[in-house]
Amino acid sequence: MEYEIEADESASTAVVRAVSAVEGVDQRSLRPLAEVLDPDALDALFGSRGDGTPRPGGRLTFVYSKCWVTVENGEYLTLRPIDPRIHNRRPDSIDSDIR
Repeated sequence: MEYEIEADESASTAVVRAVSAVEGVDQRSLRPLAEVLDPDALDALFGSRGDGTPRPGGRLTFVYSKCWVTVENGEYLTLRPIDPRIHNRRPDSIDSDIR
């Protein structure tokens, strides 16, 4: 699944919203994102610079709940459900591409 991060939406909020949608659960039932990574650091990594200009490029992939989550340029998320048989494989090596 691909998710476009809204202009006024933080990367951390987008991750929680998108994962809850993919898994079909309420956001409050998910493990807190802060137990996986620092949400403020994620937002700072992909947020605007102090002068308001956007940061150039970047990609971060991590596991949250039952999904591989990739944040690209702070603009898009790609979510791929984790198959228990291939949990330790990188998401770019997963055969089924969900879009």
